Amino acid sequence: MRRYTTILAVIIFVGGVQACGNTVHPGQRGLRWYPLTEGLTTETLKSGFYWRAPWNDVFVYDVRLQSYTELVDALSADDLLVKLKAAIIMRPVAEEVYFLAQEIGPDFYPRVVKPELLAAVRSVVSNYPMVSVPEKSAEIASKVQAVVVEKLKGRHLEVHSVALADIELAKIVLEAVERKQAKEQEKEQKEFELVIAEKDAEIARRRARGEGDAVRIRSEGEAEGVKIRALGQSKAQETITKTLTPDYLRYKLYDSPNSKMVLLPDNLRVPILINPDQDRGVKATSESLMRAEQELMDRGR
Repeated sequence: MRRYTTILAVIIFVGGVQACGNTVHPGQRGLRWYPLTEGLTTETLKSGFYWRAPWNDVFVYDVRLQSYTELVDALSADDLLVKLKAAIIMRPVAEEVYFLAQEIGPDFYPRVVKPELLAAVRSVVSNYPMVSVPEKSAEIASKVQAVVVEKLKGRHLEVHSVALADIELAKIVLEAVERKQAKEQEKEQKEFELVIAEKDAEIARRRARGEGDAVRIRSEGEAEGVKIRALGQSKAQETITKTLTPDYLRYKLYDSPNSKMVLLPDNLRVPILINPDQDRGVKATSESLMRAEQELMDRGR
């Protein structure tokens, strides 16, 4: 029985201690509250344990950086719905906790920060076309932060950063964007094929021009060769003509193996026919010789 009495006494003592004191943890600030006398004190309590009377209290404020996230529906510059998440990281100014408690209270985020954050996001997003919101999210977040900082000036709150995430665009617009991108890709493909076709045509033209030049050069070369050969033949003929004297021709006549020699008197005035008809052969030649001999005999008489 004594054991149970001891345990009960310890519990009562601990409960009494807890009821008569508050602990301010690291990263927090406290303010004493005396409801029966001076009210809220201006002294800021740092981390530690503080005794108090049961009817008094200590209000504790967390002055560490805290993150708050909100889902925001905003209209873009082209009046299209954009859904996104806006995250803000902020904290109370440690040295101004008393003024924060006096002017706003511990529920400073839902009362002051959240409305300003939503309004700033909607205001900034309304200046951008819907399709550009995702790619310019960092720029939009920076502008939202600047607006929120300006709105919270003098509210004893410090804004560290603002970020946008999970941006959702209207489905019908996404489909239109996809179709536009497909058309642009098709256009780029056509332009690429056109460039290739032009290059192929230029190569064909240059090849044909090269072949034409080769044929022309070859023709000019052949014509020049013919001209040179003709000029050589002309010069050769001129040289030969100069050397064809009567004595040389007579010599060539006698020198030919096919030539036949016929001895005639000087004043013979009868025609001499040599092989006028191959069918008559030697007979025709003999008759001619006989007529010539008869003419000589007649002249001798």
